[in-house]
Amino acid sequence: QVQLAESGGGSAEAGGSLRLSCEASGVGSRSYCMAWFRQAPDKEREGVAIIDSDGSDESIRYLDVVKRRFTISIDNARNTLYLQMNNLRPDDTAMYYCAARPGICRISYIYQASTWDGVFGQGTQVTVSS
Repeated sequence: QVQLAESGGGSAEAGGSLRLSCEASGVGSRSYCMAWFRQAPDKEREGVAIIDSDGSDESIRYLDVVKRRFTISIDNARNTLYLQMNNLRPDDTAMYYCAARPGICRISYIYQASTWDGVFGQGTQVTVSS
């Protein structure tokens, strides 16, 4: 069974940077879609970024509001997924979740987060002050 453990959240000022990490276990050699989701208070969970486990550039997609600020990447040697977040804004404040599901990524995971049927980590809080 896949287990995910996020780290790297915390507080930052607007314009600052944070890097989230997610260590995955139990994935084996099977192909997975790896993703970052976030959920702000009183808002629905939304997909932030997705990437296939082979790390192909073609598989990467971002939520429009984070494009050119956030970068998703994967290090298969370490079974670790990353989210580099630059130029943070107060509206990036949310609980961030690492996620995994077997198979390839679909763009619907970004625009319709409810279509995600994989597993989530426990989450890591990101708070951005103005």
